[in-house]
Amino acid sequence: MWREKISSSSIAGRREILIASRNSRPSWFGLRLTSLLRGGPDRSAAKQATSTIPIVVPIVADPVGDGLVASLAHPGGNVTGLTPMTPDLSGKRLELLKETFPKISHVAVLYDPNDGATALDWKETEVAAGGLGVTLQSLEVTDPNQFGAAFAAMTSGRTNAFIALTHSFLTVNMRRLLDTATKSRLPGMYGQSLFVEAGGLMSYGPSYPDLSRRAALYVDKILKGAKPANLPVERPTKFELVINLKTAKQIGLTIPPNVLARADKVIR
Repeated sequence: MWREKISSSSIAGRREILIASRNSRPSWFGLRLTSLLRGGPDRSAAKQATSTIPIVVPIVADPVGDGLVASLAHPGGNVTGLTPMTPDLSGKRLELLKETFPKISHVAVLYDPNDGATALDWKETEVAAGGLGVTLQSLEVTDPNQFGAAFAAMTSGRTNAFIALTHSFLTVNMRRLLDTATKSRLPGMYGQSLFVEAGGLMSYGPSYPDLSRRAALYVDKILKGAKPANLPVERPTKFELVINLKTAKQIGLTIPPNVLARADKVIR
């Protein structure tokens, strides 16, 4: 998506850009460069490799915790970009899950403890759970082979829904996670629409294509003379609720009409 934005903007005429992503080698355009990184190990490697070449990161959960910037408001170095994290987002997911399935009282939270954003996600979910009268079950997973045991722990207890926190580990192992979740027949909430498009039940979170488009605009600003140190790391402004009705039917669930009416995308 960010490649499309670059092609349609003034950036396209500049030969000063390095584009890198998690799944491809860098594409070089000229000798001077601005780095456009999609995330993953590349972003830290680029930061370590240079303190002068501007770097724009479209999607990074915890740029401060990862040591990429001094703060979101004042990056203070050669790195800036956008983060999908925003206050109360994890709590909002639990609220939507409870609204969709009012009878749920015990919700499992599936997460990777090695992810830097875990602590904030968990705290926000806890706060929301207290207000909704929901009991949380904490389930750590660091290996895809643990998915089976995690869902067995859910179904053997009182858990009647789950939330999968938005972490790179779960995204990388998405197919295996979704297959295990479907077998459990528990309603699940995800943080990215790509999980729902691949067979998950529902998601609420930032529009990642929108984040990528905005990152391309940051590259444009830098090429016109702006300094990354003076460009705040921006948070999402566009969010989307996505629901997969085919999955709901497969696991025997009904989505209320009022929730469907609020969805930005319904997969039928």
